Amino acid sequence: MSWAVVRVRGTVNIDGKIKDTLKMLRLNKPNHCVVIPETPTYRGMLQVVKDYVTWGEIQPSVLSDMLKRRGQLEGGKNVSDNVVKSHTGFESVSAYSQALLKGEASFKKFKELKPVFRLNPPKKGYNGIKRAHSVGGALGYRGDKINELIRRMI
Repeated sequence: MSWAVVRVRGTVNIDGKIKDTLKMLRLNKPNHCVVIPETPTYRGMLQVVKDYVTWGEIQPSVLSDMLKRRGQLEGGKNVSDNVVKSHTGFESVSAYSQALLKGEASFKKFKELKPVFRLNPPKKGYNGIKRAHSVGGALGYRGDKINELIRRMI
């Protein structure tokens, strides 16, 4: 399975270790999203930046919507079924997104696709960017509810 990680907070008064970890995750600005595999290395990185990001398990349908609407190729072109078929060999964007989540494909093999999704701020806003999701805020692990947040941001 894979996680979708969304940066919620900015960079004012941020610790150097946290700034470096966000840079390694390619989360340079608020409302940027990346999809990462569930590995112990990434889990440790998320624990370092848990006060600045939110994450959870992404569904294939949400990932395919995000690829179609907010995914960009080099040169600012949009992602379509024809582009995915010519570069990866998968028949459609939805087939490619399912393969990404299973670990059968990766963003590294599709070199023209930018691995960062620049999303809009969520409709109706965040629920407080200084508190954890478990106590009613927007930060930290949120499980399947990340899909609702990403749908509001697409």
